[in-house]
Amino acid sequence: ACKTSVYVTGTAEGKKIAVKKTDFGKNKFVLVKTEKLETPVYLLKESEEIYSAVLMLCTHKGCELNASGGFLVCPCHGSEFSATGKVMNPPADKDLQKFTVTTDINNIYIQL
Repeated sequence: ACKTSVYVTGTAEGKKIAVKKTDFGKNKFVLVKTEKLETPVYLLKESEEIYSAVLMLCTHKGCELNASGGFLVCPCHGSEFSATGKVMNPPADKDLQKFTVTTDINNIYIQL
């Protein structure tokens, strides 16, 4: 089933970006936009309190990635990455930039 990616705006708080847990709804991931970064951050909900975040920028030639079926795909040269940023198919040979993620009762914090 084709689902549209959900974009949310992260709130800059010093060296971190805050995202409300309620922004996820029933989604497994959201794409976080912020003025601090050129491309969105793919924020994956792994469980109720465990999240991972990667920059949606291909490590091959710097193209912005597309979220597709649990993978991140580069529209420029076809590199594919797992939802947690691991290279699955070349030509990229480096994993995506990861961010440390913490949570509290209401928010998810992406450390920049």
